[in-house]
Amino acid sequence: MFDTASVYGNEVHIKNAFSVLLPKYGLEREDIFITTKLYHGGGELTEKACQQSLDNLGVDYVDLYLIHFPGSAKIPADDKRNREMREMTWSKLTELYDDGRMNALGVSNFTIRHLKDLMKCNHGVVPAVNQVEWHPYYHQNSLYKYCKANDIVLQAYCSLGGTSASNTALLNDPVVVRTAKKLEATPAQILLVWALQQDIAIIPKSITPERIKENFSLNFKIPDEDMKALQQLGENNVKYAWDPSIIA
Repeated sequence: MFDTASVYGNEVHIKNAFSVLLPKYGLEREDIFITTKLYHGGGELTEKACQQSLDNLGVDYVDLYLIHFPGSAKIPADDKRNREMREMTWSKLTELYDDGRMNALGVSNFTIRHLKDLMKCNHGVVPAVNQVEWHPYYHQNSLYKYCKANDIVLQAYCSLGGTSASNTALLNDPVVVRTAKKLEATPAQILLVWALQQDIAIIPKSITPERIKENFSLNFKIPDEDMKALQQLGENNVKYAWDPSIIA
């Protein structure tokens, strides 16, 4: 799986990597899963941005296309035009979905309020995924329940805490470290399994081969008492990434 976004500025680099690696390993387009994200939307801008991402990636379709954020840098956070923009964007995306430019549609950083607004005018297409910040320091049980009830997959980013490799507070948390020692795992593996045991999809990233292997070695279960202890770390509500709740 490859998770990217127009705002990351690396879609073309991914295309270049595909052109080398897919033939090298005998893989076809259908063998990989590509997610990318729309940063700004509304009307015709949505189609233009989507096609630009497809061209950048060198593909005819993506497997999952997400609205990256419920607001726009060009609209004040408390402006009701944010809601109108989301509605216009989703309307256009459903047309592109019907046109075969993506296999599934979803959102990112949407709160329950944003999701409810969208569900009222979803044009018959329910978001397949809501990609949000999710880790033991910050997890939203009400959002979890809402997505479960509406068959929306929650997908976690910042699973290991922080937005950079230098922020290791969660990885070094005594509860996480203690659980890792008990289960003979790494702190990172504990955090990933903690999410998976709640049916939260994960997209950990690493450029280190050994850590990539670790991220795939998650065939163990965290006991209930340890899951509860990890869950309680969220009482301080430590958030690392942007706050979408301020968007109207």
